[in-house]
Amino acid sequence: MYRWYGLDEVPGDWGRSVVTIGVFDGVHRGHQRIIARTAGTAASLELPMVVITFDPHPAEVIRPGSHPTLLCTPDRRAELLDGQGADAVLLLPFTLEFSRLGPEEFVHEVLVDRLHTAAVVVGENFTFGHRAAGDVALLAELGEKYDFTAEGLPLLADDGITVSSSDIRQKLAAGDVAGAADYLGRMHRVEGVVVPGHRRGKALGFPTANLATFPHTAIPADGVYAGWLAVLGEDGHEVARWPAALSVGTNPTFGGRDRVVEAYALDRDDLELYGAHVAVDFAARLRGMERFGSAEALAEQMHRDVDQARALTMGSAR
Repeated sequence: MYRWYGLDEVPGDWGRSVVTIGVFDGVHRGHQRIIARTAGTAASLELPMVVITFDPHPAEVIRPGSHPTLLCTPDRRAELLDGQGADAVLLLPFTLEFSRLGPEEFVHEVLVDRLHTAAVVVGENFTFGHRAAGDVALLAELGEKYDFTAEGLPLLADDGITVSSSDIRQKLAAGDVAGAADYLGRMHRVEGVVVPGHRRGKALGFPTANLATFPHTAIPADGVYAGWLAVLGEDGHEVARWPAALSVGTNPTFGGRDRVVEAYALDRDDLELYGAHVAVDFAARLRGMERFGSAEALAEQMHRDVDQARALTMGSAR
């Protein structure tokens, strides 16, 4: 798969293609449906499929300070799109200047001039151009002018509720990682770099990896979870993976103030992960965050948490 960071990286001899456009944060089941339709159209036309996405999130540029929490990093998004069959991912830097392009300017500069688009598939609520002035109807009209077709696909709904990135963020904020996984089609992942902590877990018999998470990451509600800890290579792919007990919160038993994400690889006390790029996948919530009367009481609960995490993860599907 090709990854292009900006229009200048699109090869000058790139031929015709079939395109879908969106932020695609999380690449959830609704996104997957649109991408699958695009892939089908590309296959029928015997053309490559290009997915256009954006970074940073457009909301941060249009309304500074309103950046939503992100369900995945841009690199993870590209990896997931690759898994959905994209032949190329075009990550467009969403700048203030770019946001001021009119709908026809956007179509001509991106779809026509660079990608030589033959067909576009988007969600039925797709908007584009300055102040979101363009919609699917205008896209189809411009397609007639510039020789491409445009299709707006109805959004995926579960029991009448549209599957959306916003709803997934709400589920995560409530600690409903199982519900988020249902919408995503996989477990929610949080990435970060392992940094030194207070070593309290190690003193209690559960050495944890402390994650310095990336900005704007969607982190589940405070609590203890079962899941997995993975080490990622330079290309973002996993090089090692272990079942884990995960903790999100401020460590109230010790009077902590900083909210941290920690992961204990079950039954492993030999891992040296400082400086490693890691990911934690959240499978199930075990309990909320609690303050215990002593370190001993906390350790007893941690043993129970680990036993429960082991029962939920050992031998189960990834």
